Amino acid sequence: MARNAEKAMTTLARWRNMQMDQGKVKERRPFLASEENDLGKSEKWRQQIIREVAKKVSQIQNAGLGEFRIRDLNDEINKLLREKKHWEERIRELGGPDYEKVGPKMLDQEGKEVPGNRGYKYFGAAKDLPGVRELFEQEPPAPPRRTRAELYKEVDADYYGYRDEDDGVLVPLEQDLEKEVVAETVADWRSQKEAGLLKDVEEEEDIYAVEEESDEEETGDSKMETEEGQQQFIAHVPVPSQKEVEEALLRRKKMELLQKYASDSLLEQSKEAKTLMGL
Repeated sequence: MARNAEKAMTTLARWRNMQMDQGKVKERRPFLASEENDLGKSEKWRQQIIREVAKKVSQIQNAGLGEFRIRDLNDEINKLLREKKHWEERIRELGGPDYEKVGPKMLDQEGKEVPGNRGYKYFGAAKDLPGVRELFEQEPPAPPRRTRAELYKEVDADYYGYRDEDDGVLVPLEQDLEKEVVAETVADWRSQKEAGLLKDVEEEEDIYAVEEESDEEETGDSKMETEEGQQQFIAHVPVPSQKEVEEALLRRKKMELLQKYASDSLLEQSKEAKTLMGL
């Protein structure tokens, strides 16, 4: 194996050293953002990542690249976006601006995240890949639940069937069906009666029947005509005479006076006297 000193003297090594002295060799971006301590270079690496992301986003719009190439490009874009975020955090640590708040987010808005899986985004034709399209198909939202007040707004007479006969269709159908049912029932009853299957049933008395009375009987029972031609009505309940009314008023007046002026002992004595006398 060649020594390090011998390696350094090779033609390639000498040419590289010469290019570095002239400043023509491109400086490579550090693998870790924490290794860079210069704010200016950190800004430079961030801009470089943004250019690479923009280039790959424009490439992934072509659906003719094939499924595997599109998947690789989508993975590379997500990797560059994560690296950009690390450099933005490093810039903030070095005293630079906070790009998460003030920086443009156009590249981030190009991608679409799967519901329930934050962090990984799909760009361009990657959204239409087999197995990815189904992830973005969401179920339609459930209809909002109706309140009790909204339900009561639809409760009207039709809800309870109060106006079912207004259309003029239901009543004739019910009448036709009723006639058919009655005819079948009567025919069945007659066939059973002819066959002797029915027992003799006494006819029940119709309690709702009203006996018609002649006009002469009604007028004879309720009113009579006097000689002068005036109508005299006959009372069907006992009506007290004028004398009986006066006696009842007198007894009530006596009782009121006794209760007002007589003592309890006197009332008891009078009751006993009346009992003994049989009054």
